[in-house]
Amino acid sequence: MAKAKVTKETYLQWYEQMQLIRRFEEKCAQLYGQQKIKGFCHLYIGQEAVVAGTYSVITPEDSVITAYRDHGHALACGMTPESVMAELYGKVTGCSKGKGGSMHMFSKQFRNFGGHGIVGGQVPLGAGIAFAEQYLGTKNVNICYMGDGAVRQGALHETFNMAMLWKLPVVFVVENNFYAMGTSLERTTNLTDIYKMGLAYDMPSKWVDGMSCEAVHEAMAEAVERARKGEGPTFLEIRTYRYRGHSMSDPAKYRTKEEVEDYKAKDPITVTRETILKKKYATEAELNAIDEKIEEQVKASVEFAENSPWPDVSELYTDVYEQADYPFIMD
Repeated sequence: MAKAKVTKETYLQWYEQMQLIRRFEEKCAQLYGQQKIKGFCHLYIGQEAVVAGTYSVITPEDSVITAYRDHGHALACGMTPESVMAELYGKVTGCSKGKGGSMHMFSKQFRNFGGHGIVGGQVPLGAGIAFAEQYLGTKNVNICYMGDGAVRQGALHETFNMAMLWKLPVVFVVENNFYAMGTSLERTTNLTDIYKMGLAYDMPSKWVDGMSCEAVHEAMAEAVERARKGEGPTFLEIRTYRYRGHSMSDPAKYRTKEEVEDYKAKDPITVTRETILKKKYATEAELNAIDEKIEEQVKASVEFAENSPWPDVSELYTDVYEQADYPFIMD
């Protein structure tokens, strides 16, 4: 396969997309501290290149499913900052009507089949979505994300076997940030090269530098093309890093300051900005204008969430069953 082409427009898309995610997540951290956002909250800060490099490849007809660190995925697919922030607030104007919260962003319109709170629970579902596309005769591909902790689930092996047997159009992506909550990769497995797990099923598998938009873009382009051709799944271990704790309640004392600073030196947003300036794709003033626009977008999302209504108590049992008069509910 020829090397995936990366244009000026792609670099600018990456920068704006990643910067929006970063500023949005930083605001979420602030609002969580103010108890505006409650419950579990997992930030995507540091991992932005993973989704940026994906969405410069896939089409609006393709679909995505992921785990609970899902705010970045929601913003990258096209969902508005307002709908995501309102969901974090638990407001009725949120993308899941305020019923899902941080871990359950969802959009039928943008083919984002959700964040999932059950570790590894989305892996078989990703294969199921891919099976539906194959059954319907489309060329659409599902991108199925998981964390490095999720690959310890038995359902992953069942899914890999079926996906290869039926040559399903799915790209399995493990966002390996090296810690399953607070437990390092080395303490959970003898096989620290996670991508090698796919080789047992004869699945094309490789590791990718997740701090590089270019590397993710190229690997994703190859995997997606393979799936569209009917040649089956690919397993990508995208090695990335989260700059914050596992969730907002995690002080992340299991990592050294030196390790965190080493990865911050590879910050994909900083690297992309420097590349844009070096290639003269935009000026400092033009990038600063993008930054200012994003600040306004994030500010507007907070105002929208603050001014939105709470779900009415009558909504408690709606959207649970498709059948409105489900006969087994006992009031």
